[in-house]
Amino acid sequence: MRIGIPKEIKTLEFRIGATPGVVQRLCREGHTVFVEAGAGAGIGLADQVYADVGAQILPDADAVFEAADMIVKVKEPQAVEIARLKPRHTLFTYLHLAADPHQAHGLMASGCTAIAYETITDRFGRLPLLAPMSQVAGRMAVDVGAYHLLKPAGGRGLLLGGAPGVLPARVLILGGGVAGKHAAEMAIGHGADVTLYDISAARLEQLDDQFGGRLKTCYSTHDLVAEALPTADLVIGCVLIPGAAAPKLVTQADLKNMRAGSVLVDVAIDQGGCFETSHPTTHADPTFVVDDVIHYCVANMPGAAPLTSTYALSAATAPYISALAGKGVDKALADDPGFAEGLNVKAGRIVYPAVAQALGLQ
Repeated sequence: MRIGIPKEIKTLEFRIGATPGVVQRLCREGHTVFVEAGAGAGIGLADQVYADVGAQILPDADAVFEAADMIVKVKEPQAVEIARLKPRHTLFTYLHLAADPHQAHGLMASGCTAIAYETITDRFGRLPLLAPMSQVAGRMAVDVGAYHLLKPAGGRGLLLGGAPGVLPARVLILGGGVAGKHAAEMAIGHGADVTLYDISAARLEQLDDQFGGRLKTCYSTHDLVAEALPTADLVIGCVLIPGAAAPKLVTQADLKNMRAGSVLVDVAIDQGGCFETSHPTTHADPTFVVDDVIHYCVANMPGAAPLTSTYALSAATAPYISALAGKGVDKALADDPGFAEGLNVKAGRIVYPAVAQALGLQ
């Protein structure tokens, strides 16, 4: 198969769809890989590194899309990239279509086949291609939250772990999945007072065992979350319903009960966000303030650590790319029902039910 890896063009996005090691594997399997010039420069991967493992370096994205049958990316395609897609293309990347009707309609109009990393499942029902970036985002959420609690960043002037004789900051984590668990690990490591909310009693029991009592857990209802907000310093939203829009767990009315300079970090912003007042931001301008509460809603959080993120993601995507390239799309998906869950768009239609429902489509 002819595989194209274009340079990411989202604001301050430096990840690349495949590492040199993955490209080498694909070339050894008999595939032709086209890499856009400069695609890996943001993480120190020169074009020659890719050429040395067998890739063909093409001068621009137009050439990559024209030469390739499968496009491997990291972030959702931007408008100019969607315009390059043809019915013969298979697009393999993060999509997050439930919160992005313009992208969804663009992909439908292109006629391409679009497979989303974030809805692929493994035999245990887990999300293996979302997990690596959820781990990074969960860990980062605590770091960015801690920074924005500091006075120079506009926060209350709190150190997350407090100091001898001074109480630590109070952190609420909404959602006990991969991102929530990693956020809890980081926040506890900082010495914060951490409470995690989830709607699964079994998951709360599991986390309680894992953290040996260092993590407070609470069944999640709006009333219980709202009751905790007036004394919360940092709230991290990590709720995920695969493929669907995130539920709104904190309303704008709730903000009026929070202290000025407290911080919300919305890890779920790719799926529309779990705070009613959230809207996507970028690393260039990551925060905004509503009712004196700081909102951090960067839609590609792991992009701030592109070296770490690229290698973590490539390790997870490599076998799936090989399967698509070696077997062809239809057989690869037919052979693995969990892989087939990644199919979001085909022949001009949305084929993932939760995405269709979120967008009001058949």
